Amino acid sequence: MLVTYLKASRELCETDSILFGAALAVWRIIGAKLSTAGRTTALIGRLICFRSSNTRPRIVRTVSVAFAETNVFLSQPDIMQKLTERIDDLKQRIAAWEKRIRRYTERSTRFNQNRLFQSDYKRLYKSLERPMVSETGPVPNQADTVAFWRSLWSEPVNHNEGPWPEVVASQCAGITRMDPVNITPDDVAEAVRRKIISAGIPPHMSVTS
Repeated sequence: MLVTYLKASRELCETDSILFGAALAVWRIIGAKLSTAGRTTALIGRLICFRSSNTRPRIVRTVSVAFAETNVFLSQPDIMQKLTERIDDLKQRIAAWEKRIRRYTERSTRFNQNRLFQSDYKRLYKSLERPMVSETGPVPNQADTVAFWRSLWSEPVNHNEGPWPEVVASQCAGITRMDPVNITPDDVAEAVRRKIISAGIPPHMSVTS
């Protein structure tokens, strides 16, 4: 299954998303614990609390664990600077995880839609349809509706007769008019063909509206 996805990959970002998704699936199957963004966000919050002079034992213990694998100690003079650097590093990690998950989700959705189009394009179109939202309420009174539109068009309007339209027209007077472009059916067919190729759809398949 992984080979099929890798063969369909065209960019390095897509390959990275595929490998990340495969690794994530394996980790979930074997029951490994992941360093989730939620835990990292909680750690950032406790680091900020410690930087704000919150020295409760639980906060201090969390900060000590956060710097356990480094040569940073809570008693050194530049601990506040180290805290800021650590917080920025964790925020960058969360942003990187978010982008990676978004790329994987977009790539997976695109791949599944292309595969569904090849097997059952009507089902794909049906899945892309948005549900119609209808609002039910009292029917407006016809006399009030007519009176509203009549009063709307009959009210005097004070327009701003500023000089800016003439200024813009004079500035555009020296612009050379673009030559007309004739678009032929062959041009449209060529554009559609390129779009189909870029979307990864087999050329022999046609889209039925």
